[in-house]
Amino acid sequence: MPPPHVSRLLLILACLVAAAGHDDAAARRTMEAFAGFPSSDDGESPFSVDSEGLQRQIDELASFSDSPAPSVTRVLYSDKDGQARRHIKGIMNQLGLSVREDAVGNIFGRWVGSEAGLGAVATGSHVDAIPFSGKYDGVVGVLGALEAISTLKRSGFQPKRSLEVIMFTSEEPTRFGISCLGSRLMAGIEELAQSLINVVDNQNVSFLEAASSAGYKMHPEDLHSVFLKKDSYSAFIELHIEQGPILEKEGIPIGIVTAIAAPASIKVEFEGNGGHAGAVLMPARNDAGLAAAELALAVEKHVLDSGSIDTVGTVGILQLHPGAINSIPSKSHIEIDVRDIDEKRRNDVIEKVRQSAAEISKKRGVVLSEFQIINQDPPAQSDKSVIDAMEFAVKQLNLEYKLMISRAYHDSLFMARLSFSFLSPSHQLIRPIMSSFCRISPMGYSHKPEEYASPEDMANGVKVLALAMAKLSLE
Repeated sequence: MPPPHVSRLLLILACLVAAAGHDDAAARRTMEAFAGFPSSDDGESPFSVDSEGLQRQIDELASFSDSPAPSVTRVLYSDKDGQARRHIKGIMNQLGLSVREDAVGNIFGRWVGSEAGLGAVATGSHVDAIPFSGKYDGVVGVLGALEAISTLKRSGFQPKRSLEVIMFTSEEPTRFGISCLGSRLMAGIEELAQSLINVVDNQNVSFLEAASSAGYKMHPEDLHSVFLKKDSYSAFIELHIEQGPILEKEGIPIGIVTAIAAPASIKVEFEGNGGHAGAVLMPARNDAGLAAAELALAVEKHVLDSGSIDTVGTVGILQLHPGAINSIPSKSHIEIDVRDIDEKRRNDVIEKVRQSAAEISKKRGVVLSEFQIINQDPPAQSDKSVIDAMEFAVKQLNLEYKLMISRAYHDSLFMARLSFSFLSPSHQLIRPIMSSFCRISPMGYSHKPEEYASPEDMANGVKVLALAMAKLSLE
């Protein structure tokens, strides 16, 4: 007779195989052999995802929105955000999870394992939504994770390592310009804790005031209570819609992420003389707007010259002052996003952008009044043991899958810092984190009301997540 934890995994596996359409009789025999009791007479697998219930929960959560359906707007610490938080905690309590919140509103629902002292296996995502977006981004990773826990509970599984679902605070940078705010704090980023004391939104409301209005009254020192120990989790898996077209285009339901690209954000400002659009002749101009435009083209050139398709750069903001058609811009403000899975290659691009900014300033006779790197997060690579657990799950479910890079970054990037880590021969940090993508259509639209993931694709993602978490819990 195998050890109890092996028996439990084999039981889950037998149920999964039956649910995936293999020989039901053989699956039931396997289940009976290791469970010690007969399977149900109706032949239904206890390991089944309630895809209709999951869709209902997603639809209900989408109703907590400050914009009309089908769009969703749910900004940090707004009334609708508070409603969504209460909704998630209600589901966690219904599942019998141990629920807690930290000082900034990260929500944790834990299924305590038989060896609770071991590092837990965690999963989760976010439910805040940028203005006029869709209802699946982040939400699938929270409600899908809770359905994975529910599925495991219905199957009779008992975890060895605790399993935890996390709803992260403010993955989107909508209100305070800081993405992954909750997971960054959990990862112990001191600079963020200091900056949150003074940061304000576009209505001049401070972070601490906004948090207090939502019921999270705190002193600045309370931000440090959000920091977690580096070995808090043995692994973290985030189920997420792809937010891109690759899986749908190739007809593949599941993507297993091997690395997460990380962005660097840069703010640049030029100052010129300005003047009347008709009265100042071209040779006499010091045009801050043209300096910004030239830098935008330089960003594109340096990214393309990197030699890798994994290097991307975006000029997402370009603002001119005074912003009149008949006035030469006297000031320009430009914000740049550069991403790559290779940190050195990305940083080389940033340095070239810096050099170009200085050269453009000199050539055009304008002042480079600011070149500030706002954040420069390191990329993360997924640990082989977690990739193996995910591949084990998709193979047992007989699902086609694709190993892929996540070019959008998620809370997984910062949860990587809370898991065990070691150095590879190339001295890159390899951390036991993983994102699993489920297919999204039409053609990967995300952050739009058209965003859509089918119940079948979400159910496949939930099954993969549940089985991978079960395997990691028993290790």
